[in-house]
Amino acid sequence: MINEADITKFSVQCKGIFEQIERDVIGQKEVIEGTVIAMIAGGNVLLEGVPGVGKTRLVRSLGRVFNLPFSRIQFTPDLMPADVTGTNIVVKGADGNTNFTFQPGPIFSNIILADEINRATPKTQSALLEAMQEHTVTVMGVSRKLNEPFFVLATQNPIEQDGTYPLPEAQMDRFMFKIIVKNPTLDELMDIVNLTQKTMAEVADAACSGEQLLEMRKTANQIPVAEEVMRYAMTLCSATHPDSDCATETAKKYVRLGASPRAGQALISAAKVRALLLGRFNVSYDDINRLAYPVLRHRMKLTFEAIAERVNPDDIIKMIIEELSKKHRLGTDGKAAKATDAASDQAAQADTSEDSVTEERETGDVQDKKSKRKFFGRK
Repeated sequence: MINEADITKFSVQCKGIFEQIERDVIGQKEVIEGTVIAMIAGGNVLLEGVPGVGKTRLVRSLGRVFNLPFSRIQFTPDLMPADVTGTNIVVKGADGNTNFTFQPGPIFSNIILADEINRATPKTQSALLEAMQEHTVTVMGVSRKLNEPFFVLATQNPIEQDGTYPLPEAQMDRFMFKIIVKNPTLDELMDIVNLTQKTMAEVADAACSGEQLLEMRKTANQIPVAEEVMRYAMTLCSATHPDSDCATETAKKYVRLGASPRAGQALISAAKVRALLLGRFNVSYDDINRLAYPVLRHRMKLTFEAIAERVNPDDIIKMIIEELSKKHRLGTDGKAAKATDAASDQAAQADTSEDSVTEERETGDVQDKKSKRKFFGRK
């Protein structure tokens, strides 16, 4: 069972990680926090942003901070799958005989920087699918296990840029988070320029080893999740499917295909890490709502109507959360709401009956006056 000492140790290690990363990366606190949460939870991260906002620098800095073997793969249109996974080569031995020997590719490392991943063709993208999910690489019928921990931290430019390919849906689903790297503010831009005038190299020191990272992941997995919070998280994932029983009006209008079960796994695993980062022993609704954006934004396929109205995935997620929160409040206060409605109905009925009686009395008085006038011969 997790205890207070484990929480304290986890917090101290996370504080050291963030301090070292901030030596190399100015600003982008949400991006750094999301990336670290995904790495502790054991997931892959896709960083999207225009060129020059520090995506590659962040990944290189993470390799230094976690003190893990690091490989960089520069994705280009002519990159082949064998350039990523490795291949068998012919080697001539000392006795003059030749045999096949496997030459590992750059994917046989702990942290893989897939730089500008959307510039490679789908054929090359498929070489990463097995490694990202099963952490194994199969070449010529032989499967080889990758060393743990293993992460793919990929960067990509927006699809609107020239010379890019949309990532296959199967590969997008294997990324735990898709994090949007925004442009820095004016003050952050000044700090970035001042920092890079001194040196362009990363200066962060190691703050966590691979064994410590695996231990942090083990600690996070022990955080409990209440059944109601778990049900809410799964309802949120299911609500992205327009044909689901939990589908919201927003999903029916703007979503063509919803999130996969991997989204539910990622949401709970990441929420446990975030709860520990904030010093809590349990997952809250706020953890689920905050992490829904990086978990779901790349797992939904939008309808033509959403594209035509320029509704982005984050807007859709926000509307779905608001609809579910409203339903949850109604479900929680159902008895009070029913009692209030019943009391309102009774009051309305009483008002109606009183109005009817008053109306009947007024009608009777008018009829009596008319009959008296008729009796005395008055018009």
